[in-house]
Amino acid sequence: MAVQINPSILSADFARLAEEAKAVEGADWLHVDVMDNHFVPNLTLGVPVVESLARATDIPLDCHLMIEQVDRWAPQYVEAGASSVTFHVEAASAPVRLAREIRAKGARASMALKPATPIEPYEDLLPELDMILIMTVEPGFGGQAFLDIMLPKIRRTRELISKHGLQLWLQVDGGVSTATIEQCADAGADVFVAGSAVYGQKDPAEAVRALRARAEAATAKASWACGH
Repeated sequence: MAVQINPSILSADFARLAEEAKAVEGADWLHVDVMDNHFVPNLTLGVPVVESLARATDIPLDCHLMIEQVDRWAPQYVEAGASSVTFHVEAASAPVRLAREIRAKGARASMALKPATPIEPYEDLLPELDMILIMTVEPGFGGQAFLDIMLPKIRRTRELISKHGLQLWLQVDGGVSTATIEQCADAGADVFVAGSAVYGQKDPAEAVRALRARAEAATAKASWACGH
């Protein structure tokens, strides 16, 4: 499976989002963190900003909803222009129904797990999804250090995906940088969210290319990728 790099605008200049989107041309997706100050202790942006951003860039939007009442709100982000919508299983009251609704509206459905949430209880849900997101920091703030204790969880998730023969993307988010992306790729991730490792650099587009190169090199040698 092809490596995908998703710069996170959480680390961008919110006053210049259209320009910041242009600065990462060559990225596969633009990762949009939506926080409500309830599910996580931070407040970012909502539907109106996503609508504006969707009009301002050709890069598809990957909306990560760190919010309560996600069953109610997630479909509105598809309508706002998101091409992929991620809900947290810890916040969803009916995750299968929600995933199906997101897909029915024309977007990719993704489910996120906080660091302490195991993947195994959700094995039967995987066929309902297009992507699974393993958080490699506690959600809520950018710039946190990568939790390497999540690497075994990434491996177990990749094993479950392979077990069922699914074409399911495996995303990681939190502390992803040139120092950690190879570990994530080796463990089984193929979609990488990077905030400060992209927008904290002088040339964000070059940072995207550097991350992609490292992830592709690690994936080429990874045991899980053999035969794919």
